[in-house]
Amino acid sequence: MLPIRDNHPLKRLFTGLVEHAFQTELGICDPALADYVSDLLIDFVRIDEMVIAREAVGKPVTEIAEMIANFESDRMAVDATRDPYVHRRIGDYTLFWTGVYPEGVGRSRSATWSDRVSEYVSFGKRSYAIASELTPPDVDPPPRLLRRLSEDFETCACGLGIVRHNLDHQRTDGDPGDLIY
Repeated sequence: MLPIRDNHPLKRLFTGLVEHAFQTELGICDPALADYVSDLLIDFVRIDEMVIAREAVGKPVTEIAEMIANFESDRMAVDATRDPYVHRRIGDYTLFWTGVYPEGVGRSRSATWSDRVSEYVSFGKRSYAIASELTPPDVDPPPRLLRRLSEDFETCACGLGIVRHNLDHQRTDGDPGDLIY
């Protein structure tokens, strides 16, 4: 599938919603961070992007708990634990779910919902931090942006929650309201 272009209406909608949430609601004026979060939303429009990584045998991994178990049992591909892309994808996945759809965070009989969300946040922060350390300085996204995602994970998740709220409450009378397109 081709990437969504910058002038696509969905890209403009997500960019406007993220910029509004981050700048107006949260007081964060960081274009690189807002662009990254907007792109994350675009990436996760496609269901096949819900795959975090693959085990050494190629089976898709779509649950954070499964990812942790695979890292601990060496079922991941040999270089996956040192691959900044894998860690970034884990961060992206956990940020998306904790921000946009926290009620859908992994089902577990042994943990409460708030414990699972807390685990996602911890694992996401750690994954972005590891990705920032493993990513060469001349690669996009740069290590400093990945570090910022780690340090401000909860704020970014809150911003995504605001985006979801605004999407859920979009006006349907043809008037876009106060949204910035």
